[in-house]
Amino acid sequence: MTLYSDFGTRRTRQIVGDVLAFVLISAWVLLGITVYELVENLAVFGGQMEEAGAGFAETMTEVGNTLGGIPLIGGGIRAPFDEASSAGGALEAAGQSQQIAVNQLATGLGIGIAALPIIMILVLWLVPRIRFARKAGQAKAAVKFGTGIDLLALRALATQEISTLSKIDPDAMAAWRRGDVIVMRALAQLELKSSGVRLPFADGNLEHP
Repeated sequence: MTLYSDFGTRRTRQIVGDVLAFVLISAWVLLGITVYELVENLAVFGGQMEEAGAGFAETMTEVGNTLGGIPLIGGGIRAPFDEASSAGGALEAAGQSQQIAVNQLATGLGIGIAALPIIMILVLWLVPRIRFARKAGQAKAAVKFGTGIDLLALRALATQEISTLSKIDPDAMAAWRRGDVIVMRALAQLELKSSGVRLPFADGNLEHP
């Protein structure tokens, strides 16, 4: 796979673009993690609520059990403590629910903040890079397997802008049809350059470097 152009200027732009993309992606990931941690810290209150509720419920249960053992009056004394223990259990459950809600909110915000910018970066950066790698790989493969300049010139006629082709020859297609070697070489050079590939020519065929 060809990741970078053979031409210095374009290769430099690609390297700078890759570094910038990685920096931006890392920055958005870091921001997402930071937001997650900040929101997740709010779950501390839920943890304290859960702990307090559990402790209160346990204490009331123990007191109720102790007083409930008193003959004759134990049953009546125990009832309020059982109710208080239930209230403590409800407080414990509320603390657990609050922690779950905070965790879901923190996860959603963290992913949401980081995901959209990262997707946009991948679309604007990774897709063109993959397209370049495929095109450059195909161009090098065409040369490697002995493809002549005529096919590369034909690809140029099919893919390059008309204004660009006109600079080589006002009627580049006609020149290709009559086998104009000079025009065909120029077209092939144009196609290779647009693919980021630099290869020499000799006797109408591509030389392998």
